[in-house]
Amino acid sequence: MLDGLEQAGQGRKVSFRDLLRPFGDRAITPFILLIALLMVSPLSGIPGTPTLAAMIIVTMAVQALSGRKRIWLPEFLLRQRLRSERLHQAVRWMRKPCAFLDRHSQARLQFLTKGVMRWITLAVCAAIPLAWPLLEILPMVTSVGAATVALLVFGLLTHDGVYVLLGYCAVALSVFAGLALL
Repeated sequence: MLDGLEQAGQGRKVSFRDLLRPFGDRAITPFILLIALLMVSPLSGIPGTPTLAAMIIVTMAVQALSGRKRIWLPEFLLRQRLRSERLHQAVRWMRKPCAFLDRHSQARLQFLTKGVMRWITLAVCAAIPLAWPLLEILPMVTSVGAATVALLVFGLLTHDGVYVLLGYCAVALSVFAGLALL
Protein backbone atom coordinates (compact mmCIF):
# COMPACT_ATOMS: atom_id res chain seq x y z
CA MET A 1 0.00 0.00 0.00
CA LEU A 2 2.79 2.41 0.84
CA ASP A 3 4.51 1.73 -2.49
CA GLY A 4 1.25 2.52 -4.29
CA LEU A 5 0.99 5.77 -2.37
CA GLU A 6 4.52 6.79 -3.27
CA GLN A 7 3.87 6.12 -6.94
CA ALA A 8 0.62 8.11 -6.83
CA GLY A 9 2.43 11.16 -5.45
CA GLN A 10 4.83 11.75 -8.34
CA GLY A 11 3.62 15.27 -9.23
CA ARG A 12 3.88 18.44 -7.16
CA LYS A 13 0.42 17.87 -5.68
CA VAL A 14 -1.63 14.72 -5.32
CA SER A 15 -5.42 14.42 -5.14
CA PHE A 16 -7.42 11.75 -3.36
CA ARG A 17 -8.49 10.54 -6.80
CA ASP A 18 -4.77 9.96 -7.56
CA LEU A 19 -4.39 8.05 -4.28
CA LEU A 20 -7.30 5.74 -5.13
CA ARG A 21 -5.95 4.65 -8.52
CA PRO A 22 -3.26 2.20 -7.32
CA PHE A 23 -5.77 0.40 -5.11
CA GLY A 24 -8.45 -0.17 -7.71
CA ASP A 25 -12.12 0.32 -7.06
CA ARG A 26 -12.61 -2.64 -4.73
CA ALA A 27 -10.40 -1.58 -1.85
CA ILE A 28 -12.65 0.11 0.70
CA THR A 29 -11.12 -1.43 3.83
CA PRO A 30 -7.49 -1.03 2.72
CA PHE A 31 -8.19 2.61 1.86
CA ILE A 32 -9.70 3.21 5.33
CA LEU A 33 -6.45 1.79 6.73
CA LEU A 34 -4.42 4.02 4.45
CA ILE A 35 -6.20 7.20 5.50
CA ALA A 36 -5.98 6.21 9.18
CA LEU A 37 -2.24 5.57 8.84
CA LEU A 38 -1.76 8.92 7.15
CA MET A 39 -3.51 10.54 10.10
CA VAL A 40 -1.17 8.82 12.57
CA SER A 41 1.66 10.62 10.79
CA PRO A 42 2.48 14.33 11.17
CA LEU A 43 -0.11 15.07 8.44
CA SER A 44 -2.72 15.17 11.21
CA GLY A 45 -1.21 18.47 12.37
CA ILE A 46 -2.12 20.24 9.12
CA PRO A 47 -5.31 22.30 9.64
CA GLY A 48 -8.27 20.81 7.80
CA THR A 49 -6.64 17.43 7.23
CA PRO A 50 -8.28 15.64 10.20
CA THR A 51 -11.72 16.87 9.13
CA LEU A 52 -11.14 15.76 5.55
CA ALA A 53 -9.84 12.39 6.70
CA ALA A 54 -12.83 11.97 9.01
CA MET A 55 -15.24 12.60 6.13
CA ILE A 56 -13.45 10.03 3.98
CA ILE A 57 -13.21 7.34 6.69
CA VAL A 58 -16.85 7.74 7.75
CA THR A 59 -18.02 7.66 4.12
CA MET A 60 -16.01 4.53 3.37
CA ALA A 61 -16.89 2.72 6.61
CA VAL A 62 -20.59 3.32 5.95
CA GLN A 63 -20.10 1.97 2.42
CA ALA A 64 -18.38 -1.15 3.80
CA LEU A 65 -21.21 -1.58 6.32
CA SER A 66 -23.79 -1.39 3.55
CA GLY A 67 -21.98 -4.12 1.59
CA ARG A 68 -20.84 -1.81 -1.19
CA LYS A 69 -17.91 -3.24 -3.17
CA ARG A 70 -16.82 -0.20 -5.16
CA ILE A 71 -15.36 2.92 -3.55
CA TRP A 72 -17.45 6.04 -3.95
CA LEU A 73 -16.44 9.48 -2.75
CA PRO A 74 -18.07 12.81 -3.57
CA GLU A 75 -16.31 14.78 -6.26
CA PHE A 76 -15.26 17.58 -3.89
CA LEU A 77 -13.33 15.03 -1.78
CA LEU A 78 -11.73 13.41 -4.83
CA ARG A 79 -10.45 16.84 -5.93
CA GLN A 80 -8.83 17.68 -2.57
CA ARG A 81 -5.07 17.94 -2.99
CA LEU A 82 -1.99 17.95 -0.81
CA ARG A 83 1.64 18.58 -1.58
CA SER A 84 3.38 15.41 -2.72
CA GLU A 85 6.33 16.13 -0.45
CA ARG A 86 4.05 15.90 2.60
CA LEU A 87 2.70 12.59 1.32
CA HIS A 88 6.24 11.23 0.79
CA GLN A 89 7.25 12.36 4.30
CA ALA A 90 4.24 10.56 5.76
CA VAL A 91 5.01 7.39 3.77
CA ARG A 92 8.63 7.41 4.96
CA TRP A 93 7.47 7.92 8.52
CA MET A 94 5.03 4.97 8.27
CA ARG A 95 7.43 2.41 6.75
CA LYS A 96 8.92 1.13 10.02
CA PRO A 97 5.67 0.78 11.98
CA CYS A 98 3.99 -0.89 8.99
CA ALA A 99 6.88 -3.34 8.55
CA PHE A 100 6.59 -4.22 12.24
CA LEU A 101 2.85 -4.84 11.91
CA ASP A 102 3.34 -6.97 8.79
CA ARG A 103 5.92 -9.15 10.56
CA HIS A 104 3.70 -9.63 13.59
CA SER A 105 0.31 -10.37 12.04
CA GLN A 106 -1.23 -13.78 11.55
CA ALA A 107 -4.65 -15.43 11.63
CA ARG A 108 -5.59 -15.28 15.34
CA LEU A 109 -8.88 -14.81 17.18
CA GLN A 110 -10.63 -14.76 13.80
CA PHE A 111 -14.08 -14.64 15.39
CA LEU A 112 -13.33 -10.94 16.04
CA THR A 113 -12.87 -10.30 12.31
CA LYS A 114 -15.92 -12.03 10.80
CA GLY A 115 -19.69 -11.88 10.78
CA VAL A 116 -21.37 -9.61 13.32
CA MET A 117 -18.03 -8.65 14.90
CA ARG A 118 -16.78 -7.35 11.53
CA TRP A 119 -19.92 -5.22 11.24
CA ILE A 120 -19.54 -3.89 14.81
CA THR A 121 -15.86 -3.08 14.19
CA LEU A 122 -16.68 -1.19 10.99
CA ALA A 123 -19.38 0.74 12.88
CA VAL A 124 -16.82 1.71 15.53
CA CYS A 125 -14.44 2.78 12.74
CA ALA A 126 -17.21 5.03 11.38
CA ALA A 127 -17.94 6.52 14.83
CA ILE A 128 -14.41 7.35 15.99
CA PRO A 129 -13.63 10.02 13.34
CA LEU A 130 -16.85 11.92 14.08
CA ALA A 131 -15.01 13.77 16.89
CA TRP A 132 -11.99 14.71 14.78
CA PRO A 133 -13.33 18.03 13.44
CA LEU A 134 -13.78 19.21 17.04
CA LEU A 135 -10.38 17.89 18.13
CA GLU A 136 -8.57 19.47 15.20
CA ILE A 137 -7.72 22.57 17.24
CA LEU A 138 -5.42 20.36 19.34
CA PRO A 139 -2.53 19.43 17.02
CA MET A 140 -1.86 15.72 16.60
CA VAL A 141 -4.62 14.62 19.04
CA THR A 142 -6.55 13.02 16.19
CA SER A 143 -3.57 10.69 15.72
CA VAL A 144 -4.75 8.68 18.74
CA GLY A 145 -8.14 8.01 17.17
CA ALA A 146 -6.49 7.32 13.83
CA ALA A 147 -4.17 4.76 15.42
CA THR A 148 -7.21 3.07 16.93
CA VAL A 149 -9.00 2.95 13.57
CA ALA A 150 -5.79 1.63 11.97
CA LEU A 151 -5.52 -1.19 14.53
CA LEU A 152 -9.15 -2.19 14.05
CA VAL A 153 -9.04 -2.14 10.25
CA PHE A 154 -5.62 -3.81 10.07
CA GLY A 155 -7.04 -6.63 12.19
CA LEU A 156 -9.98 -6.97 9.80
CA LEU A 157 -7.71 -7.02 6.75
CA THR A 158 -5.29 -9.60 8.12
CA HIS A 159 -7.95 -11.61 9.99
CA ASP A 160 -5.88 -11.04 13.12
CA GLY A 161 -8.25 -10.53 16.01
CA VAL A 162 -5.39 -9.57 18.30
CA TYR A 163 -5.17 -6.20 16.51
CA VAL A 164 -8.96 -5.80 16.71
CA LEU A 165 -8.75 -6.53 20.43
CA LEU A 166 -5.94 -3.96 20.82
CA GLY A 167 -8.11 -1.45 18.97
CA TYR A 168 -11.00 -2.07 21.35
CA CYS A 169 -8.62 -1.65 24.30
CA ALA A 170 -7.59 1.73 22.84
CA VAL A 171 -11.29 2.68 22.50
CA ALA A 172 -11.89 1.73 26.14
CA LEU A 173 -8.85 3.73 27.31
CA SER A 174 -9.97 6.77 25.30
CA VAL A 175 -13.49 6.62 26.73
CA PHE A 176 -12.09 6.20 30.25
CA ALA A 177 -9.68 9.12 29.77
CA GLY A 178 -12.47 11.27 28.34
CA LEU A 179 -14.76 10.50 31.26
CA ALA A 180 -11.95 11.19 33.73
CA LEU A 181 -11.49 14.67 32.22
CA LEU A 182 -15.16 15.47 32.77
